[in-house]
Amino acid sequence: MSAVPLLLAALAVLLAWPVPVLLSRSQWPVRSPFTAMVLWQAIALAGGLSMIGALLVYGLAPLGGSLLQSSSELWHIVMENRPAESLGLLHVFALSSAGLLGTHLVFTLLLTYVRIQRQRRHHRSRLDLLSLPSAASPGTLVINHPVPVAYCLPGGGRAVTVLSDGLLNLLSPDELNAVMAHERAHLGQRHHLLLWTFAAWRSALPWLPTSQLALAAVNSLVEMLADDAALVRIDRESLVKAIAIVASGQAPPSADARDDVHNLPNTSALARDPDSAPEIESTAGRLRRLLNPQKPLSATARYAALAGSAALILAPAVLLLTPGLW
Repeated sequence: MSAVPLLLAALAVLLAWPVPVLLSRSQWPVRSPFTAMVLWQAIALAGGLSMIGALLVYGLAPLGGSLLQSSSELWHIVMENRPAESLGLLHVFALSSAGLLGTHLVFTLLLTYVRIQRQRRHHRSRLDLLSLPSAASPGTLVINHPVPVAYCLPGGGRAVTVLSDGLLNLLSPDELNAVMAHERAHLGQRHHLLLWTFAAWRSALPWLPTSQLALAAVNSLVEMLADDAALVRIDRESLVKAIAIVASGQAPPSADARDDVHNLPNTSALARDPDSAPEIESTAGRLRRLLNPQKPLSATARYAALAGSAALILAPAVLLLTPGLW
């Protein structure tokens, strides 16, 4: 038997467990969130290709020495109702599993998209009833609510930023500009598309612990990317104070912005509400990153990580498509 299915299976196992676990525990992503985001995408894409590819190559191997040749032979067998003596039970099982897994991943991706779009339309219809346009900021809606709230709602030409009047009452003009810059960065950088694909991966493979790790990491990384984009337009202190106000629900009493991170709820006190803990921890991490900025990764390290990401994607593609490797 060719070594290609074994190589693809080994790559799938590595990308399904040890590699994502190591990346989720690494400290360097806070120094270069864009590079880490690219790497997470490469891991997800290469992992899926490797899982499907290992099954596909094993199932097709008896029919030819390349993907094109063996796929063509399988097509003729199916369409002409010819016997396939060379295919054993395990080969048929592998082909069926590859087809089911690929269909499941694509179907879940589309289903997640439809579900998210439906939720956004419903949310937007409620906002149209319960909010008013901001006179000072086009593309912004204000809802009557005492709790500080700020988020963006994607929707192409109908994308909006939503603020509560409770937040507006707490923020200074500079802090409000920081919030707006952060939320508009989410929309401008299309972060909702990244979250959609990783949410679909989580839904498709809920039994895979790393799909949850990936979604949590990507959620944190998009916030860091939006923070970095906001810092191009506003000062660091205003952004830190704005984040602390939104997270704590009140204006920080301290004069020193470095004390704001300590005013956040303690994650250990959230045991009765476990769904809130990741968000609080992410916010605390963002504040620590802004208050104690670390030196960015060197250009050499960034290019090495990006080259590694490209290699991850190319590896299963080369093993699948190169004639003669099977």
